Amino acid sequence: MKKIGFIDYYLDEWHANNYPKFIKDAVGDEFVIAYAYGEIDKPDGKTNREWADSFGVELLGSIDEVVEKSDVLIVLSPDNPERHWELCQKPFRSGKRVYVDKTFAPSKKTAEDLVKLAEENNTPFFSSRGPGDFDTYAIHQIEPITMLMGAEATRVMAVGAGMHQTVVIAFKGGRSAVMSHYGWSGVDFNMTVSYADGSTTVVPALSNSFPNFIKAMCDFFRTGEIKAAHEDTVAIMGIIEAGNKAIANPGVWIEV
Repeated sequence: MKKIGFIDYYLDEWHANNYPKFIKDAVGDEFVIAYAYGEIDKPDGKTNREWADSFGVELLGSIDEVVEKSDVLIVLSPDNPERHWELCQKPFRSGKRVYVDKTFAPSKKTAEDLVKLAEENNTPFFSSRGPGDFDTYAIHQIEPITMLMGAEATRVMAVGAGMHQTVVIAFKGGRSAVMSHYGWSGVDFNMTVSYADGSTTVVPALSNSFPNFIKAMCDFFRTGEIKAAHEDTVAIMGIIEAGNKAIANPGVWIEV
């Protein structure tokens, strides 16, 4: 049994509340959430102590303790990615396998600096992982776009309005992707892929993303095989950063 340590801004959030069951369903007792640290208690939610007691997890008083005792590490804070720079400092210096929850970083520069920190300390990590606010949830659409189009995005322009944003992402070589982001309006994900020969393929919304992701994360913990290239992660952060600027300046190209 390998022991996973959670490092979070506060522990009472959707990912920390659901990952224990997801991991149990995916790999049984091969990996278990054993230790956790939360920087603050959730405002108007469970305290970190209440969360730990409800999940049977040992709450520790510092990131150092979690890093020392755990076999592998998950840095969470999915709704506060601005905390990832601080929360990743000790995990990324540990040499242990680390998964960083979405969204990896609030800017391309921070993403580049985090990658550099991990690589300088020989720490293997990856990060990946809808509707919702653009800066938090657009990653779920931008990730598959980047997987198909590559990491060389050059500029972004917003042409939508309000909650219904449409963003054009230009890539090296004259290629482009158009992404519509519908906030919390309940519109399912889907994708239309156009090929050079004029044919198209419609990829419908898929519902098994979390089980597949959890299996991939546990396989990374097991084997050390990184599931998302660092250059792709940095590119995605750059697109999100440029996308937020583009939404504030519709009709204007923003360099990535």
